[in-house]
Amino acid sequence: MSVTPDPVAQTAAADDSVALTITVTTGVGVGPTKLAAFDAALLDAGVANFNLIRLSSVIPASSQIVAVEGAQPPSGSWGDRLYVVLADERVESHHEEAWAGVGWVQESNTRRGLFVEHHGHSESQVVADIAASLSTLTANRPELKFSDAHHVVRGLTCRDEPVCSLAVAVFGHEPWPESSVIDLR
Repeated sequence: MSVTPDPVAQTAAADDSVALTITVTTGVGVGPTKLAAFDAALLDAGVANFNLIRLSSVIPASSQIVAVEGAQPPSGSWGDRLYVVLADERVESHHEEAWAGVGWVQESNTRRGLFVEHHGHSESQVVADIAASLSTLTANRPELKFSDAHHVVRGLTCRDEPVCSLAVAVFGHEPWPESSVIDLR
C-alpha cells in the first residue's frame, strides 16, 4: 500500500475535539470470478460482511483521517450498514493490472475536506487522476484553505484468475433497526 503522510491527522490526534475518525485502508483479492475477487479484496481490507453504502466525497468538519495497513474490521455486526467512499478495479486478462486509490485534502483549522476515488490499470494513472481531481476540486473552492493532498493506492497484476484491488474510506457503521419495514414504493 502506498501512503502519503498526513500532518492534519497528526495534529488532530493531539486534539480531543475529533468528531469523526475516518479509517482509510486497502485490499486485494483473487478469485474464480471478478465478484469473487472483489469479495476477497473486501476481506483483505477488513470490510466484508457489511452492507456497503457509498457516500459522496465530503469530509465533515472535525474529522480525523487515519490510514491503516491490513485488515482492521470496524466494530459492528454482520450485515450492518457501513458508510464508505470506495474505489475498486477488477480485471481478468492475463498480465492486466488492477489499481485503486483514494485521495483527500482537509482544512487544517476545521478539518473538513474532500475525498476522491479513482481506479485504473496502473499506479501512475491512479495517482495522477487523484492529484488532478483534488487540484480541480480545491480550485473550485477558493474560499477554503486546504492542506496538501494525501492518497492511498494499491494494486496487483492478474496471473491466472481475476483480481480486484480496492481502497476504502470507512466513515462508520450503523445497525439495522430491530423491527423495521422498508417501504420501497
